[in-house]
Parts: sequence; structure tokens; C-alpha cells
Amino acid sequence: MNSEHQQQPAPSSEERRTVERLVEAWLEETERHDRAAAREARTGWERGALPDRSALDLAHWVTARVTDTAFNEDEGPHVEGAVRITPADKETVHRWLTGQGHRI
Repeated sequence: MNSEHQQQPAPSSEERRTVERLVEAWLEETERHDRAAAREARTGWERGALPDRSALDLAHWVTARVTDTAFNEDEGPHVEGAVRITPADKETVHRWLTGQGHRI
């Protein structure tokens, strides 16, 4: 079996908390902009399997919402957001999504 088909290790409890925190923020934001998409995503999340479209939306959202960029005021813009999202948080969500079988 090559590495592409090897099973991902189960996420740690810290990783799971990160994913849960960010998915909840994403669902709340999605609800404000597209109720049908939010309902579909929430249903999938509660059943333990996000639809592929929702998974891709989450991956893009978390990438766009990284707020802890390590830039200072002279180096780049300050990113406003309802939750703090670090580059490591983004990687955690991406890793979790791929571990769930999604291609992002």
C-alpha cells in the first residue's frame, strides 16, 4: 500500500477541539449568507460526514480567515475575524478534511 492510501492517524483531542471550534464559526457565518448550504453542511457535520462541497467550502474559508499571520502592522494588513485562526489551525482543518477522505 502506498502512502496515498494509508489511513490517517486519528486526530488528537486538541486537533478535534480546533476543528469543532472552527466548523462552528464557519457554520454560523455560512448561515448568514446561504441558509441552504449551512443546513446541508450542518446536517453532514452532525452525521459525521461533511458533503464534498461543504468540505471544500470549509477548506477555502479557513484559509481565507487566517488571522494570526505573524505580520506586524508594518508588514501587512490586520485580518478581522470572529475567531482567531492560526496557520497551524488551518493545517489542522485541512489535515482533518483529508483524513475524512476529502480532496482539497
